[in-house]
Amino acid sequence: MNADAVADAGGYAIDVRNLNKSFGDKHVVNDVSLQVARGEIFGFLGPNGSGKTTMIRMMCGLLTPDSGSGTCLGYDILREAALIKRNVGYMTQRFSFWEDLTIRENLDFIARIFEMPDRRNAVDQALESLQLQSRAGQLTASLSGGWKQRLALAACMLHKPRLLLLDEPTAGVDPVARRDFWDELHRLAAEGISVLVSTHYMDEAERCHKLAYIAYGKLMAHGTAQEIIAGQGLTTWEVRGAHLTEISEQLRQCEGIAQTVVFGSTLHVSARHPHAIEAALAQVDAGKSLQAGPVDTGLEDVFIYMMSQSSDNFGARP
Repeated sequence: MNADAVADAGGYAIDVRNLNKSFGDKHVVNDVSLQVARGEIFGFLGPNGSGKTTMIRMMCGLLTPDSGSGTCLGYDILREAALIKRNVGYMTQRFSFWEDLTIRENLDFIARIFEMPDRRNAVDQALESLQLQSRAGQLTASLSGGWKQRLALAACMLHKPRLLLLDEPTAGVDPVARRDFWDELHRLAAEGISVLVSTHYMDEAERCHKLAYIAYGKLMAHGTAQEIIAGQGLTTWEVRGAHLTEISEQLRQCEGIAQTVVFGSTLHVSARHPHAIEAALAQVDAGKSLQAGPVDTGLEDVFIYMMSQSSDNFGARP
């Protein structure tokens, strides 16, 4: 069946079930099922070594799962990996283009790999769409991180894929370049292109339509940001005052406190029940004149909490 027809009929650009992958005695991906809708920006969250990159590589045909099944753009991930590779754009964690070539030469080389019939026109369009025309003749080695990022995205889009798989694409890039990059992702999603992106940045996670949290190979939570926040059932208070680091340590010892996290000049205290926070603060205040009150639990509060929970449940890996 035509891939577009399959994706349209099922509503999913990615639909994988019960994927498993081990390297030696390490179970890197453990029975993960995941669906990404067409035109959706889907974010992967999780600590380093959680299996995010392995998942991405299995879904785009670069790795064969040990077990499980699924489709990517309507193609079977086990039997039609070559077709998947020709229809997705994959951006790796590390910049992987030729630094002794210019931007145009890099894009032209990628166009040759994909055997594109009108390479010059395709390269010109890619340069224009990512505002790279003025730097087309510049050696890649001399580019800043933000411009290298644009080149990598232009190369991903060169063959007009219907799905982008982006593995921590903004690591080490300045905030303005990150913002511009995400504006571009939303423009592409509005055109019907699906995006699966792994990130450690909470502001980026909040710009995704849906999220999945993966820890030590297992899918721990998925849904919209608000659904994931609500699913953890945390109440959070913000505390202001002096000696917050010391107060944080004291609060962690109090019954019912799930976590404490210092954010600059404030301290976030989270628990399952509001009265636990009130009782804990009453124990440690003792003339410290703390200012405290409830605030909305944020995605970062929940992300830190899930990281600690997954570490406790599965044990930190080297």
